Amino acid sequence: MTGDITGTVVRLKLSLLKNGLRQSGGRRAAYVASAVVVLLFGALQLLGLIALRGHAHIDAVVVLLTAVLALGWAVMPLFFPGGDETLDPTRLVMLPLRPRPLVRALLAASLVGIGPLFTLLLLIGSTVAVAHGGAAYAVGVVAVVLALLVCVALARAVAAANIRLLTSRRGRDLAVLSGLVIAIGVQVVNFGAQRLGSSGLAQLAPVGDVVRWLPPASALGAVHSVSERSYGIAAAQLALTIGALVALIAVWAGHLTRLMTSPDGSTLQADTEPGRRERTPGGPPRLLPAGRTGTVMERSLRYVWRDPKTKAAWVTSLAIGLIVPVFNALQGTGSVYFACFAAGMLGIQMYNQFGQDTSAFWMVATTISTAHDAYVELRGRALALLVITLPYATLVTVLTTAMLDDWPRLPEVLGLSFALLGAMLATGAWTSARFPYSIPQEGYKNVAPGQTGLAWISIFGGMVSAALLSSPVIAVTIWVNVVEGGDSWSWVLLPLGAAYGATITWAGLRLAAPRTAARLPEILTAVSKG
Repeated sequence: MTGDITGTVVRLKLSLLKNGLRQSGGRRAAYVASAVVVLLFGALQLLGLIALRGHAHIDAVVVLLTAVLALGWAVMPLFFPGGDETLDPTRLVMLPLRPRPLVRALLAASLVGIGPLFTLLLLIGSTVAVAHGGAAYAVGVVAVVLALLVCVALARAVAAANIRLLTSRRGRDLAVLSGLVIAIGVQVVNFGAQRLGSSGLAQLAPVGDVVRWLPPASALGAVHSVSERSYGIAAAQLALTIGALVALIAVWAGHLTRLMTSPDGSTLQADTEPGRRERTPGGPPRLLPAGRTGTVMERSLRYVWRDPKTKAAWVTSLAIGLIVPVFNALQGTGSVYFACFAAGMLGIQMYNQFGQDTSAFWMVATTISTAHDAYVELRGRALALLVITLPYATLVTVLTTAMLDDWPRLPEVLGLSFALLGAMLATGAWTSARFPYSIPQEGYKNVAPGQTGLAWISIFGGMVSAALLSSPVIAVTIWVNVVEGGDSWSWVLLPLGAAYGATITWAGLRLAAPRTAARLPEILTAVSKG
């Protein structure tokens, strides 16, 4: 009976994969391309690990690599809950299945896919890199199986423990952080590779000595221990891995039992007490200006907090705007002017302001009858953006300056950041009216089909225009740094850049307002296609 359940669930996984690829040619092409890239990268990693065979510190490399793999398996269900349909066991709640056979079946289904194959390639390469002798290879076979099972069991246990969260709106919002994790991870890997390239693999040894006792890296540590003829240590490391696997399966089975037997929120009576249904008055909205400006600001800030696509764009911009200058400063190759990258990334959020409204823009359009109404609407959106961007750009600039210990340049960099931010707000308001496009609410695409050209013109054309509009402040900054005695005037750039940024923002909003009021039907049509 167990074998029948296992085979059925595995076939179900294959059917879900096949049917998903049948939905569209684009999805099928994307899957094939990603599979080729992942497998090619895995094969290169396999060859690279084998090439490092015999290196003095290869054992530290493989245990750390295995630990990173396990960490990836643990966090992937949190940030990409829709990547595997079988991660949600509540879809099987109506079937007469016991937890133990279901655990075996889902564990077997977890081994189907590109991720397990990629992990298997890296584990095989790690085993070959550290194994010396027949006994080590024999233990290596067991170690590879155990490490792979621990990785997939860890992913299943994390998903089962958080499935209620992952299937809710807050869970979908959590997936927004995937861009942040990826961006930080890439920079950390880049920073670590540079450090290792300059000082060698020897500095990994102390960390590797600790990690080799943490499952599933302890399984690969056992292979190295057998190669060193430390059979007692190898047995202890394998025992740790087996114990971790058993514990993970037990935790997973416990969560499965609760999910299969306990009611969810849809079967519980809603709380209808009037006191809990009323919203608490006051709070941050009280600090906003009165009238339409404050209303527009509150609506825009709520989009940032609640709308998944808007939140994803903001999180990515905030992360990259901080990562680029800070990591370059840590590597010793950065410049204090890299801090302007934060203002540039955040200024992009002014572009396509009406696209985040989607078809609901008709409610905004009904409140705009004159160019002044359009100006107040755009001004409120710009002020909402400044509530976040001004303090954040200032923080990034001060942090970068402190890390590089280049305090004399702080005023001019702040002034340049403010001028660039103002120019992007001005061009963003104009392109929002001239080149609006729709943002699909479902899926990962940020542009509706057929509107990619509009998005490119809006964003990249606006960025080039913003750079040109900032050229007077850029020219003054160059003069201050080139002309003899110009350093004494560097402090002037802070008020100059702030005043220029405010002026150019006001001018951009004034120019964009009449076009917005005149193109309301066209804007509504453009943003309603998603």
